Amino acid sequence: MEVFYYLVFGALGAVVAALELSKTTKDRINTSPAFNSFKNNYLLVYSLMMAGDWLQGPYVYFLYSQYGFGKGEIGQLFIAGFGSSMLFGTIVGSLADKQGRKRACITYCITYILSCITKHSPQYKVLMIGRVLGGIATSLLFSAFESWLVAEHNKRGFDQQWLSLTFSKAIFLGNGLVAILSGLFGNLLVDSFSLGPVAPFDAAACFLAIGMAVILSSWTENYGDPSESKDLLSQFRGAAVAIASDEKIALLGAIQSLFEGSMYTFVFLWTPALSPNDEEIPHGFIFATFMLASMLGSSLASRLMAHSSPRVESYMQIVFIVSSISLMLPIATNFLVSPSKVKGGGISFSGSMQLLGFCTFEACVGIFWPSIMKMRSQYIPEEARSTIMNFFRIPLNIFVCIVLYNVNAFPITVMFGMCSIFLFMASILQRRLMMIADKPKTQDWTAMKDRDTEADPLNA
Repeated sequence: MEVFYYLVFGALGAVVAALELSKTTKDRINTSPAFNSFKNNYLLVYSLMMAGDWLQGPYVYFLYSQYGFGKGEIGQLFIAGFGSSMLFGTIVGSLADKQGRKRACITYCITYILSCITKHSPQYKVLMIGRVLGGIATSLLFSAFESWLVAEHNKRGFDQQWLSLTFSKAIFLGNGLVAILSGLFGNLLVDSFSLGPVAPFDAAACFLAIGMAVILSSWTENYGDPSESKDLLSQFRGAAVAIASDEKIALLGAIQSLFEGSMYTFVFLWTPALSPNDEEIPHGFIFATFMLASMLGSSLASRLMAHSSPRVESYMQIVFIVSSISLMLPIATNFLVSPSKVKGGGISFSGSMQLLGFCTFEACVGIFWPSIMKMRSQYIPEEARSTIMNFFRIPLNIFVCIVLYNVNAFPITVMFGMCSIFLFMASILQRRLMMIADKPKTQDWTAMKDRDTEADPLNA
């Protein structure tokens, strides 16, 4: 493996270690033993769930290409996943609020395990079913677990500030350390042990099964709207009312969709961007490097959120601008550096520059996750938390589906440019959110929901 990869990984590791070791008491939050036990249980489950997800990440595109599918067909498979998340995500989110968040988390485990099993088949239709199942699972992963945590945290009467500690630790471990270990473990299975690109998916299924066992044995159930007679349509209407009645919720949803849409597009683009001439790149090691950069970001976020100033709404503007600039690098290198025509070989100079930019973007991702979680816990009403969070995912999935559907129609630099523009738009919306953060809602969500139900007694 080229020395360059080790240098980048080592530099990022040194910075993360320095950040963690240099933390003072001012950068830490004092908590109770009961909370620490609760937090550690959640972190264990979340880490196992993320291990199941991250093990698959670096090898989805690679596995499909090994089965003989081209970029267009792989794009269609990715579209199936995001389309499934868009169509079924809101439904499963509403069911999580209604039927219980613990049940939804168990459903995530079962659905994703089935998705992993389909990867053994080279048949396009079977892989398509796997992508649909994976899309449903993704919606649950990014809504049910957070909804369960927030509700359980409040039910147990823990300090609100402690919630940001759990968020930052979850991202540091689940989206950082676990992701790095998953990338290295996947690399070990595929390259060192030569078990083939399907091996990481089998390992992922094992971690998901272990996590499901922990949930079944240690979690209690909690719900959103306690109404016994509320159907799915009424829940959707209630979520729409909540978004329409509070500009802060609407802005938060738009910001999340713009950032995550760019992030998921990046997940698809980074492999062809770094190997335009089929250069041999260590997918697992590069993925681990990205996650180390994300770990660096979450470490910064934990420091920022431990203090009252600067506020999340303030510093996230800078994060979005930096992330926008970092995804402009593929465009800049395309104009400034003569593209190589040599097939195969190691990573090119432009590829090396892009890798550094991608690491910067991943650091922004590490700051984004705990920060957006904290803002969601502040602004989204508990009664329909999972439903509203999955409403947010509808525009992001539409955006990603459109990009992937036209993956062969536009050069890769155009798609990176689109992502960069959307991230800049997110910074503008974030500024607006900061300006109205302390503004009270014009109308109470619960009152509007009740009024809406009275106007339509058939749904009462």
